[in-house]
Amino acid sequence: MRITRKHWTICTISILLIFFKTKEITRSVEHEEAQLGLMVNGSEKILGKGVPAFLPPKAGGWTLNSSLVLMIRKDILRFLDAERDVSVLKSSFKPGDVIHYVLDQRRTLSISQSLHSLLPDVSPMKNRRFKTCAVVGNSGILLKSGCGKEIDNHNFVIRCNLAPLVEFSEDVGLQSDFTTMNPSVIQRAFGGLKNESDRVRFVQRLTMLNESVLWIPAFMVKGGEQHVERVNELILKNKLKLRTAYPSLRLIHAVRGYWLTNKINIKRPSTGLLMYTLATRFCDEIHLYGFWPFPKDSKGNAVKYHYYDALKYRYFSNASPHKMPLEFNTLKMLHHKGALKLTTSKCTQL
Repeated sequence: MRITRKHWTICTISILLIFFKTKEITRSVEHEEAQLGLMVNGSEKILGKGVPAFLPPKAGGWTLNSSLVLMIRKDILRFLDAERDVSVLKSSFKPGDVIHYVLDQRRTLSISQSLHSLLPDVSPMKNRRFKTCAVVGNSGILLKSGCGKEIDNHNFVIRCNLAPLVEFSEDVGLQSDFTTMNPSVIQRAFGGLKNESDRVRFVQRLTMLNESVLWIPAFMVKGGEQHVERVNELILKNKLKLRTAYPSLRLIHAVRGYWLTNKINIKRPSTGLLMYTLATRFCDEIHLYGFWPFPKDSKGNAVKYHYYDALKYRYFSNASPHKMPLEFNTLKMLHHKGALKLTTSKCTQL
């Protein structure tokens, strides 16, 4: 085939177009990488490039790294504002509005009158700030810890999933300023509130919250809407003195995004990790208790999954939406760097 001047011209133009398009794509990629770098560079200094399975205690004991705490707070604020995202507000919806579940976009929920009436007018955490906070998980590592008084001595106490307190108070304390309650807890611990005795037990438990915040993730997945509705109706019927909060539709994705940019690949953050992430906004010093996602302690003794029941759990199952050991090792690293204090042993009596 004879190559003419016309063919050369067409080929030259094509090559130039490809060249400039490639440069455009390269600049776009470099810009995106630079933007990503702006978000994660600070965090890579915090978390490093890998998460070891175990870190030995620091010589001389734990000390707070205030500058690191501030760096983490600023970094998390790139993704979410915990004061705003801790709950949707009454002005966000009206009764009858239909929304999609956060983790199941094919399913929808209609905002009921009772749910709307319990949405807060302003964020329950608006303008709140605390010197020290405790985030209390529910691992059996708390049993015989004697941590109750130490936990109660904090300025603000966050507890997970409406765990029982009174009969375990020596180890877990009694103070509750912010308590989460997944809808699944209603079925597992209170029989779905189907009979009067379960409803009485549940109301008694909520009465103990005494004007603190009850945080109900009502918009995550379909399946718990009947439980949430029964809870809301009992709160209204009994005129319980507590503040309700329902996490924003963007919260879990924002939290997951923050940890992903730190190379912590978590499909769905656990309640404990969510609470730590939120607490960085309000707390100058965060102490974690009851976080231990292993069937045995460091001495080889069996550890219950929950301190208060006999529930079994496959810690390393790929089927679970949570990656508890990975979360724990991340928190352990932050403990080692002074960003938080992670207590997994007995507490010194105050």
